[in-house]
This record gives sequence, C-alpha cells and structure tokens, in this order.
Amino acid sequence: MKTQAGDLLAVHGGTPVRTNPWQDNFTIGNEEKQAALAALDSGYLSLFEGSHTPDLPFSFWGGPWVQQFERDWASAYGARYAVSVNSATSGLMAAIGALNLGYGDEIIVSPYTMSACASSALVYGAIPVFADVDRATGSLDPASIRAAITPRTRAVLVVHQFGIPADMDSIMEIARTHDLKVIEDCAQAHGAKYRGTPVGTIGDVGVFSLNVNKTIQTGEGGVCVTNDEDVRYRLALIRNHGEAVVEAAGYRQIENIIGFNYRMTEVTAAIGIEQLKKLPGLNQTRLAHVAALSDALARHSFLQAPPACCHGMQAGNCGCLSTYYVYPLRFHSERIGISRATFVDALRAEGIPMAAGYVRPLYLQPIYQSRKAFKHGYPFTAPENAESRPNYERGACPVAEVLHYEQMLINEHVRPPHTLEDVLDIAKAVDKVERAVRAGRLASAVS
Repeated sequence: MKTQAGDLLAVHGGTPVRTNPWQDNFTIGNEEKQAALAALDSGYLSLFEGSHTPDLPFSFWGGPWVQQFERDWASAYGARYAVSVNSATSGLMAAIGALNLGYGDEIIVSPYTMSACASSALVYGAIPVFADVDRATGSLDPASIRAAITPRTRAVLVVHQFGIPADMDSIMEIARTHDLKVIEDCAQAHGAKYRGTPVGTIGDVGVFSLNVNKTIQTGEGGVCVTNDEDVRYRLALIRNHGEAVVEAAGYRQIENIIGFNYRMTEVTAAIGIEQLKKLPGLNQTRLAHVAALSDALARHSFLQAPPACCHGMQAGNCGCLSTYYVYPLRFHSERIGISRATFVDALRAEGIPMAAGYVRPLYLQPIYQSRKAFKHGYPFTAPENAESRPNYERGACPVAEVLHYEQMLINEHVRPPHTLEDVLDIAKAVDKVERAVRAGRLASAVS
C-alpha cells in the first residue's frame, strides 16, 4: 500500500487525524427550558401522593405534566398505556413485579447488557438464567433461549442491544409455546421497529430509559409501555407506594405490590414532552451518520459493521428499523494481524475514542459467582431454588465472551450534535492505521 504524507501514526509521534474535542450528548434546547420553567412556575414540582383518591384529578396518577407525557408517549409508540418512572432500572423492577414474577421463578436474561436487566429479577427473589447472544446483533439468540428453558422458567427479558431489534418473531413463538412473559428492554432502542412495529409494544411490557446518555433524555427517568390494563395498574401501584393504596382501591391481587417510590417529577415530565418531539429528527441524524460510516468502512475486511436488524445487512423491506444508540463494530484480528488492543490504542492516539468490549458478561460479576444477592444467599439458597443451579461459570455464554474479550468495538459519536464530517474522521483514522499495518509500521502479538 502506497505511503501517503502524514501517515506517521500519532502513537509514534505523528499528527493525529483529529484534534477537535468530541461533543457530549447535548439535546436540550429552548423548548425544554421553557417547559421546565412552566412546570416550576406552576408551583407543583410533583402532584403524586401515596394514596388512592379517585375524587381528585391527580394524586395517585401524578400531575398534569406526568399524565400528558404518558399520553404522548403511548401515542408515539402505538401502545394503549405508558407509565412513567424515575429510571429504566425502576421500570425493569416494576415490570418484574407487575407480571407477578418472583420467588422460585427463573427469568432468562442477556449476559451482555446493563446489570439491572438481571438484578431486577433478584429484587423479587427470581433467579436470572443467562442465555447467549447473537454474534451479529448482541441481542438474545433464540436457540440459546430454548436451551435455557426449564420447568421453572417464567419469563424472558429481551434487550434490543445497541438499538438493533432482536429476533422478536422467534422469541414470541418460544414465549407462546412455553407460556412465558416477555419484557423488552428498549433503553437503547428509542424509535426502533421490528417488522414495522415499535419495539417495546411486542411483549408484555416494554421499558425505555431517559438517562442522560440516551437518544432522548430527561437527566434521569424512564417509561414502561403495555397494552394490558391490569399490568398498567400494577405498574402504577408499584411505582407509587402500592401497599398504602391497595386496601382503599379494593385491589385484591396484592402479590408483588409492596410499593416503591419510582415516581417522575413534573419538571422531568415537562422536559420529556419536548424531548419526545425531537426523537424522529435525532434518529434521522443517527441513521445518516451510521450509513455513511458503514459505507466508508466497508472496504476494511477486518471490521464488521452493525447489521440493519436481526435479519442482517440485506434485510431489505422487512420493516425493521435500528436506531443505533452506539456504533458497534466487530474486530477480526486474524484479518489484519494486530491485536484489538493495539488497534484501539492507535485509534485513540489519532483522536478517535473507541472502547474495546462492551460489558463483561454479567454472570462473571461477584454477585453471581458467590451466589449471594442478599443475606443468607437469598434467593439462590431459597428451598424452591435448591435444585436450580444456573451456569455462571466462565464459558457459559461463549458468544458473549468472544464479543467482549476479542471482537467488540464501541464508538458513541454517531449521535448529534456531531456532523457527518466529524463522524467520517473515524473512517480516516481507520484508513491511516490500516495503511501503517500493511506497510509494516505497526505490529503486535496476536493471541
């Protein structure tokens, strides 16, 4: 490969491809400021009360901004109901409780995602059973789900990893066959669709995050969606001190309705109303950046761009839409002759932040290795779970381990406010590093 001017790698003292700083995830504008001020000027920062007062317009269901935000969210996603919460972690816990899952139950979860997806089961005394992920998408592999089912399995918690829809046709078929509940974690998948249907509305409950890092944000916050009226009410009970409400409400199905305080504030909801309006435009920018970057990287055989959906890059008219919370790449060291660590170090020196791996498979965390979530080892040592020994050993989910320890690369800068020119700096740096490798100016031992 011909050497070009400026090809001296920054890691060797050359000039970096990029010296401009990358921007943070700033999506808040004047609209959100005015909405927040309006909520503040009302004098009511929250209108929730942990009581059942059907004669009042607010109280148990929250104030006007909370209720408007929930209506807007349900409408945007084509769901019957939306229930706001103070975080997606709270939403996952509320979903476990609302679906009456818990003591003695097994819930199949992904090992390659945020820790709350598994710990939300532990809070109710259920046992997380880790199934492996699809190599291309990072979402649960249906074949691995089938292999993980036991007589104690009651639910599957699906993550639409990186904003790429999971294989929901196969997962819902498994759920119907085995009478399983399905929770969709859509924290990274705002606006994503599976065969034309918004993710989050396919299973029993969908959970979205409004954390500061997400496509739309309220600082902290989350939303659950469901089409089941009773599940919606149970979500609301768990959100708002259910044990203080059910007697006055005359509600009899009280299992798991020891309530928490997962309530969203009026100011947060006001910001959320305006952020939701911006979602289509923000996603449009992400999609344009991802398409351009994938096209620019296509000639590099050692990198594998993210698929369009679970049906692959050539999905065509399947109706799926990925919204790419981050840009995940798979790195093949054997095709370039340097290690992933060497490649990442070289890119970082060129001004391109790139993470090696994503999260260590969750079952390798101390809580699962020791099987001690609460005192006396509960729930792992509960009599109902005495014969249940899910595999938490190294090698339990080999694909997740290969992705994390060998192949996965993550870049988060395909989001606004970055421009197309900013994003293409990533491709320029990759080009520069590969030229150096081919010319023998960068080498490392490949394990």
